[in-house]
Amino acid sequence: MTKTTKKKSDFIKRMLDKVEVVGNKLPQPVTLFAILMGITLLLSWIFGGITVDHPGKAAGLLDRGGNPVDSIEVINLLSRDGFQMIMTKMISTFATFPPLGLVLVVMLGIGVAEYTGMISVALRLFVSKVPKSLITFSIVVAGMISSIAADAGYVVLIPLGAAIFLGMGRHPLAGIGAAFAGVSGGFGANLFPTGLDPMIAAFTEPAAQIIDQNYTVNPLSNYYLMAASVPLVGIAGTWITEKILIPRLGTYKPGADVVIEEQTPITGRERKALAWSAFATIAVTILVLLTIIPADGLLRGDIDPQTGIRSMRPFYDSLVPIMFIGFFVAGLVYGIVAKTIKTDKDVTDMTAKSMSTMGMYIVIAFVASQFVAYFNWSHLGSVLAVKGSEGLKAIGFTGGPLLVAFIIVSSIVNLIMGSASAKWALLAPIFVPMLMLMGYSPETTQAAYRIGDSYSNVLTPLLPYFPLVIVFAQKYVKDVGIGTLISMMLPFAIAFALVRIPMLLLWVWAGWPLGIEGPIYYVP
Repeated sequence: MTKTTKKKSDFIKRMLDKVEVVGNKLPQPVTLFAILMGITLLLSWIFGGITVDHPGKAAGLLDRGGNPVDSIEVINLLSRDGFQMIMTKMISTFATFPPLGLVLVVMLGIGVAEYTGMISVALRLFVSKVPKSLITFSIVVAGMISSIAADAGYVVLIPLGAAIFLGMGRHPLAGIGAAFAGVSGGFGANLFPTGLDPMIAAFTEPAAQIIDQNYTVNPLSNYYLMAASVPLVGIAGTWITEKILIPRLGTYKPGADVVIEEQTPITGRERKALAWSAFATIAVTILVLLTIIPADGLLRGDIDPQTGIRSMRPFYDSLVPIMFIGFFVAGLVYGIVAKTIKTDKDVTDMTAKSMSTMGMYIVIAFVASQFVAYFNWSHLGSVLAVKGSEGLKAIGFTGGPLLVAFIIVSSIVNLIMGSASAKWALLAPIFVPMLMLMGYSPETTQAAYRIGDSYSNVLTPLLPYFPLVIVFAQKYVKDVGIGTLISMMLPFAIAFALVRIPMLLLWVWAGWPLGIEGPIYYVP
């Protein structure tokens, strides 16, 4: 390592150490939302009574009561009526918080699939079956796909990537880098729907309803863009691994104190169980198709008077239960065949264990639900959106630069706040309405957020799994630290940003739908 390179490495490490110190001084998400609740109450008191023209006034927009909208007034939540609303609606606000039920239901199914061992075996088998020439690409892609099982990729795929590279005579840290890049840097990109899709949409919809009370967001409204991102991110991750990371790491020479464990081979019973779970998944898929393909299928809605075709809305609204059933059935069949499920108590224990990991999420959901409700009741978000959009129009800041700026803002917030749902609960009520008034649909803003929330994951020591990745790396190189890992992952972050941001801009320019019911633009 040259003196210049060493100075750059030391500078990066010092900078990242400062980020870690500052980040660790920030409040926890629960405390942060509690503080924001207090700030919202204070601002509603200070600015109570201020009004702005409703953006839908000129377009003749009607409220839910059928009356024409006119203006938006900031409501003082510390008034008698406001305080009573806060107290009387506290429980219902939490109980009806959309992301809460969505995430918990999906996790019930994923818990069975994960704790039976199905997810782990499926990832290992997927990576082991591809040709050596495609092994790096397959690890990066497997990392993205692993988000189906929430955070299983961090625990399963990252150490697996190191073991596979070591077995091929390559540096194990390169395998860790490729897997970490896919799992974390490619977060959100996936060939399959995941629990993240309905969870994010559940925050986007109420934010959109600040402007348009009848607006709905399909959970798969970003699916086309996210699925199309997978091969491009896979290629970018492969190129960085092969052309930059592997040459930089050089030949691996394990130290005398390094103990390397051998990977347990996949047994015949596990393969058989996985095959049966695949058959079960196909059966569930066929049954679902039978509810939507026939014109009078069980999940088809009323006939659209314009097209004469029955609506697909009941199917779209059933995506979360369908995902729950799919994961649950596949995991159940796998567990029975693999003998990891022996009695019904095992299934109950697995679902309970899955729910036990959601304790912190439930606490965050409580304070986040109150904050979102306060923000909506006070109309501060609506007024801020109107004023912000007017300011952006006045300086001519629109189009692609506006989306890129929002992506960068999202990625910066991601450096200091780990939870994807907590960040979107904070950003959505502000930026979704603002960009709607700039002509962009909530689905486009949501897609931009998901991109900004992905590539910077690998750069923040505040990511909950960041210390775990360092532990995995120290198994092979004892002196690996934060600076080492960041220097490994920085090229991935830059490459993924350079791939995903232009891809979104191209998508917007072409006017392609972002997903199912995923328009680019919004017209009041």
